[in-house]
Amino acid sequence: MRCLSTIIIGAGQCGLAMSAELTARSVEHVVLERGEVANTWRTERWDSLRLLTPNWMSRLPGQAYDGPDPDGYMSMPEIIGRLSAYAGRIEAPVMTGVSVRRVSPGGAGWRIETTAGNFMCRSLVMATGACNIATVPGCAAGVPPGISMATPVDYRRPSDLPEGGVLVVGGSATGVQLAREIRLSGRPVVLSVGEHVRVPRRYRGRDIKWWMEAVGLLDQRYDEVDDLARVRRTPSLQLAGMPGMLDLNALGALGVEVVGRLVGIRDGRAQFSGALANHCAMADLKMNRLLALIDDWAMRQGLDGAIEPERFEPTRVPASPRLELDLAGGEIASIVWATGFRPDFSWLDAPVFDRKGRLVHDGGIVLPGLTVMGLPFMRRRKSTLIDGAGADARDLADHVLAGLGRRAA
Repeated sequence: MRCLSTIIIGAGQCGLAMSAELTARSVEHVVLERGEVANTWRTERWDSLRLLTPNWMSRLPGQAYDGPDPDGYMSMPEIIGRLSAYAGRIEAPVMTGVSVRRVSPGGAGWRIETTAGNFMCRSLVMATGACNIATVPGCAAGVPPGISMATPVDYRRPSDLPEGGVLVVGGSATGVQLAREIRLSGRPVVLSVGEHVRVPRRYRGRDIKWWMEAVGLLDQRYDEVDDLARVRRTPSLQLAGMPGMLDLNALGALGVEVVGRLVGIRDGRAQFSGALANHCAMADLKMNRLLALIDDWAMRQGLDGAIEPERFEPTRVPASPRLELDLAGGEIASIVWATGFRPDFSWLDAPVFDRKGRLVHDGGIVLPGLTVMGLPFMRRRKSTLIDGAGADARDLADHVLAGLGRRAA
């Protein structure tokens, strides 16, 4: 059995950022990765996906973007190449092809059982991310036989779906992107939408992420919000890694039929909520509040007048959106469940979960000697972004160091 000071599980942006910070603090460690560096980006994302953040935000400890297109959005091969190059540059001690089978308390630390043997460590960092398992609602059991079903983890391209109409369930970033791509392939698409967050891709001449960083939203800490549980459940922004606003109006113009939230499937018929108009009105209201916050900040910074504020047309809602869809009637050949993701800690054998099976942590600190990275609003609003990995890693690396009985320089 190999004994180490610290072990990191996962060699994506979070694991690599933590590795860089631990190396800077002279902490001995290894990074265990089930596949290759950036494995999730390599194997569990659809072909056309691009980052939802502009390239200049792809910052990691000691590495800023220096390429030719700072305002562009990286493709999957570009992300994989960048993370792989970063792992080499920081000389991250990654052990690839090592799957973790079980983690349990042992001695004065943690026992990790893997396909490459067993390890012991005093400090363990779980950096496997928040998007390991695509969530599918229980009502999927009522889908009639013969209808193909897919999630964003196994969907790759429209041609993989059978010919015919597609029901996309979920109106956040993933759902709107897939609805657009599938519709452009020529298939009829019905998009089921519940609560969502509508924002423009660009505002007053800059990417919306630039404004969100400038006004301090992305750096807002988990201990600065009133209802952290609610904030952590907030849907992802309706954005795509491309110019232009991808909202329900844009999808409607492409011929996507928008319906309310899927509430159940009974006798082969999908049933939708009648609250679509309310959900859209709330999304418009929240968007305008964000834009007003940006306008106020711009005015206080003396930027007001350089580019005038703007407002966007309210979401167009059908006068009578359908409330039912006969899944067995031949209109729908496949369903794509864009209904969110959850992390996979099935290998963690420790009393650290709540009654719903969710990991309990305080800003990424689970227990003494056990930390987690990459969960929604873990320490900051940007915790799940590549750009958020470095800031969280700096904080938690100091915590790891203190747990090992050492002080940060």
